Amino acid sequence: MIKIAFCDDDISVLNELRVLLDRYRVDRNQEIEYTAFQSPLELLAEIEKGTRFDILFLDVLMPGETGIDAAAEIRRYDTNVKIIFLTSSAEYAVQSYTVGAYFYQLKPIWAESFLRLMDSAVAACEKEHSESLILRCKSGITRIELRQLEYCEVIHRTLFLHLTSGKVLESVGSLDELSKQLEPSGMFLRPHRSYLVNLDYIQNLSSHSITMSCLTEIPLPRGNYHEVKEAYLKRAFQRGQVML
Repeated sequence: MIKIAFCDDDISVLNELRVLLDRYRVDRNQEIEYTAFQSPLELLAEIEKGTRFDILFLDVLMPGETGIDAAAEIRRYDTNVKIIFLTSSAEYAVQSYTVGAYFYQLKPIWAESFLRLMDSAVAACEKEHSESLILRCKSGITRIELRQLEYCEVIHRTLFLHLTSGKVLESVGSLDELSKQLEPSGMFLRPHRSYLVNLDYIQNLSSHSITMSCLTEIPLPRGNYHEVKEAYLKRAFQRGQVML
């Protein structure tokens, strides 16, 4: 389900957005949940509690704090939400993209432009959902893009997810379940009972170990080399990376 938030101090704009979204849900037969906020402080409080939205319609000019400033704070907690700024002026257009704006929508909002914008944003969200993983970590509920996950190891029922940025996330769970969840992506392989690796980040493969791009060496049990090599080469061929 797609989760959307509207934030605008003008109640008439919020009502207009509700009507447009209700029409969109019926026309596109989409399951969408939405929440309305009249203050960026209310929105930030909800996000700080751990609530995550897929799409956020955010007014630029509001009493107390601009939408640009609110977006900068939101980015501390959520780098994935698609922020669509709403304004009657193009004055802040350039500045809006410094906080990772998805789009800058001028008011008044016409139905046709809203439908096209929603089609684009929803398609992007659905693609990301299929290429990402949501975990309950110590830092809160976190969405991880699969391409950011280099490898995962389990120690005493705690999953340690090593990201390409060098950051390590901790989550309580089963590596068996995580392996099943990631299997359809074709990106991951479990070469060892304690490790799950992203095939795209294997730097070197030998009969006894796998070296990842971060230079971590993962032990390879006897007899697993050929299975890992076949999976690695298959993935490399799919991505056009193998030259003979």
